[in-house]
Amino acid sequence: MAFQQTAMSIDIWRFIASIGIGVELVNIDAYVSELAPQAKRGSYFAMNQFITFSAVPIVAFLGWLLVPHTLAGLDGWRWVAIIGAVGAIPIWFIRLGLPESPRWLERKGRVAEADAILQRIEAKVTAETGQALPQPHVVPGETAEVQGRWSEIWSAAYRKRTIMLIMFNILQTVGYYGFASWAPTYLIAKGYDIPKSLLYTFIIAIAYPVSSLIGTTFGDRFERKWLIVVPALGVALFGLLFANAGGAAAIILFGILVTFCNNIMSYAFHAYQSELYPTRIRAQAVGFVYSFSRISAVISGFIIADLLKTSGDVGVFTFIAAAMVGVAIVIGIMGPKATQRRLEDIAR
Repeated sequence: MAFQQTAMSIDIWRFIASIGIGVELVNIDAYVSELAPQAKRGSYFAMNQFITFSAVPIVAFLGWLLVPHTLAGLDGWRWVAIIGAVGAIPIWFIRLGLPESPRWLERKGRVAEADAILQRIEAKVTAETGQALPQPHVVPGETAEVQGRWSEIWSAAYRKRTIMLIMFNILQTVGYYGFASWAPTYLIAKGYDIPKSLLYTFIIAIAYPVSSLIGTTFGDRFERKWLIVVPALGVALFGLLFANAGGAAAIILFGILVTFCNNIMSYAFHAYQSELYPTRIRAQAVGFVYSFSRISAVISGFIIADLLKTSGDVGVFTFIAAAMVGVAIVIGIMGPKATQRRLEDIAR
């Protein structure tokens, strides 16, 4: 993508790269949920997001530093893309050392492999805590051998959850990417030049990893659904204040608060939607419902662009606020409880 010369060729290679990223998002959520202990699952997702989002201020800084310039005959934005692509190389080798999910292995009949991984995990936990592990508690029905099928997400047991998560993903994308992807554009629309808008975006972007790190301290102290509902309402409120802010200090403050609320909601819903389905269909179900957020990102991008042109940033954030209120209503009314419960118990 970094070396292409036409809009079409850039879009083609960006599309190919996005396929890999999309698969990663689904697999990472399923993987973390299946290996994290139930009492700390939310904190594990917050820590995962802290590490992931540490890249956001780095990329924002690189954008501010490089985009206005040309180095070695290449535009600055191309160097930003190249740096990001090179980062995938060490990640490949890091992932080779990860154990497979014992839950997934067990569902595939590879019981001996699953048991060997569990024994290694249990040995490490016993050594770290100095205490014997409690006997496992079997949830009624979890030992039944059932072949997972995509159509199961529409069965009586999961239909309501599927509908809820489709509605949620359509709405949450408006608030999350409506701000994260368009922040520099909003600042330019307010009259700030490109270097200054990129600088403000970099300062706001620092809140991405910081908010996730803060989230590790209470990721499992509150019910997961409310860690989606309350921050969604926060995005609605602080987004409207951001749109009406006049000075640089107020813009940065409300931008940071929107980012904080967005990221608390983000790690919570990534954990939440992966908790609501059994292992046999978890990745399929999460991939399906999460795909609606990608579709929403495409459509809402056009809506936001039109609103920014016709109604300004106040119109855009009114649209975002309405979507976030919708998130709060959908999850608050339809969402089951999930915090500190075993996956097999939640998925019944």
